[in-house]
Amino acid sequence: MRHAVLGTELPIIQAPMAGVQRSRLAATVCAAGGLGSLPGAMFDAASLRTELQALSAQVRGPWSVNFFVHQPPAPDDAAEARWRARLAPYFAEHGIDPAQVPAGAGRQPFSAAIAEVLEEFKPAIVSFHFGLPAPALLARVKAWGAQVWSSATTVAEALWLQQNGADVVIAQGLEAGGHRGHFLSDDLALQSGTMALLPQVVDALSIPVIAAGGIADARGVQAALALGASAVQVGTAYLCCDEAETSALHRAALRDPAAGAAVLTRLFTGRPARGIENRLMRELGALSPDAPAFPTATAALAPLRAKAEAQGLSDFTSLWSGQNRSGCGEPSAAKLTRALAGR
Repeated sequence: MRHAVLGTELPIIQAPMAGVQRSRLAATVCAAGGLGSLPGAMFDAASLRTELQALSAQVRGPWSVNFFVHQPPAPDDAAEARWRARLAPYFAEHGIDPAQVPAGAGRQPFSAAIAEVLEEFKPAIVSFHFGLPAPALLARVKAWGAQVWSSATTVAEALWLQQNGADVVIAQGLEAGGHRGHFLSDDLALQSGTMALLPQVVDALSIPVIAAGGIADARGVQAALALGASAVQVGTAYLCCDEAETSALHRAALRDPAAGAAVLTRLFTGRPARGIENRLMRELGALSPDAPAFPTATAALAPLRAKAEAQGLSDFTSLWSGQNRSGCGEPSAAKLTRALAGR
């Protein structure tokens, strides 16, 4: 029997994780009976087409593609100068000339050009982070019959998504790894844990709700389903699977109980995201206001990250992780998917 919302055998969704996966992980999850997801936020049109070709060639059932819908910030030379001043001691330590470090965004929002590529493949599900795209783009996605999903971190955001055209809402608890999906308010105090947020969103909406954040095993899946979730989205547990492209440094931190807590930081992109604490976060303050607006903080860190990683150090690396790393022991994405479903 197919899942009523997902169209899959199992109520398990592999979270889209930009920078640590391509189509291979998504295809493996789909083959195991779950819903595989491809992160589109860091692909240009050509790279996205390549990944979509690979995914569509391997998968017969539904799959999902995810995008960011942030508003690119206006250029702010003063903010960029403050950020580079904070990083100056690290540039000096690693022999980097900051004048030679180009500025840049790194992540592009969903656009008409990307929608044109997607339309060639007509994915069954297109999901968004940070709200929804402009009405014309949203209508274009829906025109080929795709379900539109988006993340909410509060009941207010969930209601807004339902009122503005979302078919499914992902209730993202505060435990979740990676970027917070908030878009109506930057106040993190308004956000709550998955098991507190989920039943409130389920009660408030008339459309399906997916639970995300802190779920790493079959017990967590069953708890979320009991609270009214139609399905469960899992990210962190998939990071150490063979099919993911997670770096050796990142995998080591995920598996090391002594690696430190996974805390919210805005240093790596300019927007709050949860990752394992490292040197940069400890020394600058994880939520320092000195990091410029999303996604412009990334460019200045890139050469520092490269230099440190070449020495086996993750001092400047975004080690994205949810608060629950207990599911990171399974190397097979297929086995993990079925284990999450209690199979």
